[in-house]
Amino acid sequence: MSRVLVLDVDGTLVDTNYHHAVAWFRAFRSCDVTVPIWRIHRAIGMGGDQLVPTVAGQEVEDRFGDTVRDKWKEEADAVLGEICAIEGARELLEAARDAGYTVVLASSGKPDHVDKYLDLLDARELAKDWTTSGDVSETKPEPNLIEVALEKAGDNEAVVVGDSVWDCEAARRIGLPSVAVRTGGFGEQELRDSGASRVYEDLHQLRADLPNLPTGKPEN
Repeated sequence: MSRVLVLDVDGTLVDTNYHHAVAWFRAFRSCDVTVPIWRIHRAIGMGGDQLVPTVAGQEVEDRFGDTVRDKWKEEADAVLGEICAIEGARELLEAARDAGYTVVLASSGKPDHVDKYLDLLDARELAKDWTTSGDVSETKPEPNLIEVALEKAGDNEAVVVGDSVWDCEAARRIGLPSVAVRTGGFGEQELRDSGASRVYEDLHQLRADLPNLPTGKPEN
């Protein structure tokens, strides 16, 4: 069977990280909670279930968690039309297919957001399958999303590709190799410290190295 490319979407294929950070900032502010945007950015890549208590504390989660997440969705919906594909995203998907990878797009985004990204990337014909928030019970840095992606791929020899420390940490927790691109705004060393074996400046560099990516199987 072919190797699996578990490919993150937000921040890796579509340029959303800073839109999400501002949307979370506004969502918190709607509950009279102010969290610095730089701190929110450091948590982008987590799902909302993890992000709220991480950046604002358990008390805010207990009092306002669901309200903040609902408001974030409203704010993110409002800027969805501004989202652009990251340069080289479509070419990466085509090259991965041509290199024999089974591509699964691993997103914990809302289903309507993921639909938008699939259309933006014209990716439905290039990916074997994709995930949304409806597929997972726990989001990154927990590895549930990767486990679901492997199930959808029908194989477990894989490499995880992402843009955040949380992608790399999720892969490390399940024992899979990961590589990262710097398109999400995280630094090279912190990505390596979180488990990335290689870090690329952009998707063009990653595409050129597709034949050499490490693959492995999850630890049981």
